[in-house]
Parts: sequence; structure tokens; C-alpha cells
Amino acid sequence: MTPTVDCSPATIDIEDLGFDAGAHLLVKHALAHVAVGGRLRVTGQGAGWQAPLAHWCRSQGHAISLEGEAAVIARGSAQTGRWRDALATGRSDPHVPGAVLEQAEPGWGLAARGALVEAGSPSFAFRLDRKEEVWCDNAAELYAQAVAAQWNPDTALDWSVSFTHPPEIEQAVCQVMTYMVENENAALLVPARFLGQIHPHFREMQAALAIQVADEARHIDVFTRRIRKGGREPALSTAGGQASLKTLLDEPDFSMASFLLSVQGEGSFVHLLQFLAEHGPDPLTRQICKLAARDEARHVALGMSHLLYRLQAGPALRQQLARAMQQRHEGLSGTSGLNEEVFDALILIGAGALDIAALRRGFERVQALVRDMAGGRFARLLRLGFERDEAQRLSLLHTRNFM
Repeated sequence: MTPTVDCSPATIDIEDLGFDAGAHLLVKHALAHVAVGGRLRVTGQGAGWQAPLAHWCRSQGHAISLEGEAAVIARGSAQTGRWRDALATGRSDPHVPGAVLEQAEPGWGLAARGALVEAGSPSFAFRLDRKEEVWCDNAAELYAQAVAAQWNPDTALDWSVSFTHPPEIEQAVCQVMTYMVENENAALLVPARFLGQIHPHFREMQAALAIQVADEARHIDVFTRRIRKGGREPALSTAGGQASLKTLLDEPDFSMASFLLSVQGEGSFVHLLQFLAEHGPDPLTRQICKLAARDEARHVALGMSHLLYRLQAGPALRQQLARAMQQRHEGLSGTSGLNEEVFDALILIGAGALDIAALRRGFERVQALVRDMAGGRFARLLRLGFERDEAQRLSLLHTRNFM
């Protein structure tokens, strides 16, 4: 139907279809083809059909007049009726529908980005409502990668494997897995805490963090199942390790938490998982750690992408990152760092046996792991724009608990 002019209104006949039984849809869709200010003539045969039509027109911002047995509607604009004061979410750029805006408004609430929100909708207080606080340009891409890389522990892993390594090596695996569970508990809780604070306007970052939480939940599950596969229960957890992880949960700033957890902690954790994927005493342990390392690498990429985005607009953030790392180091100066049980367990895993030659080899492998962790932190700090000397200093400040 082509747009009409006042002198020749289009006509539709709703026959005896009740206005509350679907006739309003006929009128609504017919008006969509009428220009603003144009007219639509409506006829019908049902009893009392004009009264509900008139009420509907008033609610939608259209004028209506009765002409004998017919009604003539003059179409109003989108700025009239119940949508007159609607809020546009992400519509500031007509060339980019649903564009991500710099500031999300409380009145947008839970609406989809790009939607019109009816006036009178409740306001929602999301603490993280500015793009610079939470955004990175490749969040959607990283989310898509994570979706494609999800794995099912029951099908991706062979749980029927039999262990042939000595009991002391199995105890070492149990101790390291216990340590990794508590670290993954922190890695789950930190992004989960911020998820409810991010305005839904920034849905790509919400989705990326949500699947990161799901990754960590899966890691906790498989690490725990691996412990029990060997017929044991979780081993030892130290006060120093708990204190180190508590600093991550206590960090109130999203960017600082991303830096300390994802960029520094999980970055080092990737090296630990790769170490276990190479030196684990059985194929189940090696495959678990290989899959978990792949997940953790995405988490590091998300944290790095967010910080690089923020640093583009505010290079002063670099000083805040350094200060946060320094303060965390000083706050943990009274702790012992990585407990000796975990350190010894890693040596045993690297050795594969309890004899002098093997232990010497295991110790050297753990020292290489520590150097690789420091080198990885140094490289990430350089990428974030720190000068080499500062990057070297900060890398060495990282908590001895690895995470």
C-alpha cells in the first residue's frame, strides 16, 4: 500500500472481527503504510467496534473522527501517544543502529541496546555504566571463540585411564590440584562479582565475562574430579595462599581487578597449566591442563584487550596499575607466598620419580617455570606500555603465590 494524502484516505474493513480479538492489528499495520498526518478510513460490522478503536487511537497518539458508520484516523507521529517521551538506547548514530554509547542511562534498564524504552519504566542503578570502565572492542569476538571452544569433561576427557605412577607422585598431583581449585574459585568469583554491576548496554563484555565464569566452574569441577580419581580428597590450603587470593576479591575497581587477576595472575597460571600439560604423570592430568590452559589464555586476552582500550583514552591508568601491583605486594609482604607443599609437589611432578637424578631434573624444571612466568608478565607489561625497567621491576613484584 502506498502512502496516502488527506483527500483520499485508504480504507480497510475489519468486518465483525472484535477490536480486542485482532482487529487492532489490521488497523496498526494499515497505518504503517500511511504517512504522518495522512488518514485511514475504517469500517466494520461488529457491535460497538468504534469505542475501543477510539480508545486505542488516543493511546497511540492518533486523532480519530466518526463519519457515519465509519471512522477516520489521522496518523500521529512517533513522538505522540504513549511513546512520546520514550528513551532511545544506542540510537545516537543513525548509520550504526544499536551503537554502543559512551554512557548508559539508568532509565534504559534491562532493555535491548537499540530499543525504545517507554517513559515511566523504572531506573536501574548499575555501578559500571560508562563505556571506558568496562569495554574492549573485541569482546564479541572473544565470546564467539569461547563458545566455539567449550568442552564437555565427560566426552573430552578419558576418565577410564588407570594410573601407574607411584603414590608420592599421585599425592603431589592432588596437592597441586587442590591449590588450583582455590585459585579457580577466586578466578570465578571476581568476574561474577562485577557481572551484576555492568549495565546491560555493554552486553558483549557481559557475555564474555559470563562464559569466563562458566570456564572457571568447569575447571573447578575437573580439578576436583581428578583429585578423587586417584582415591584422595583435597589436600592442604595455606593462610598465605588465602590472603593472596583475598586481595583479588577485595579490589573494587574493574580495571584493577582485571589487571591483577587476568593479566598477571591468570597469565602466570597459563604457564603453570602448560607445565602440567607437559610433565603431568598421566594422560588425564595432561589433557585436563591442556584444555584449561586454552581457556585461561582467552581470559588473559580479554583482560589485556580491556586495559589496552582504557589506556588509549587515559595513559594515566598505567600509573594506577603499577600502584595497585605495588600495594598488593606490600600488603602480602608478611605472607610466605607459595606454600612449600605446592612447591615440593611441582618438583615431584617435574621429576616423575623420587630419586636424586629425577629430583634434580624436577627442580630445574620448576625453576624454568618460574622464569617463564616472570617472562610472560614482563612481556604483557611491555605490551601495556610500561618502560622496560618498570616492567621488569613490576614483574618481579608479583605475588609468590603465582595468582
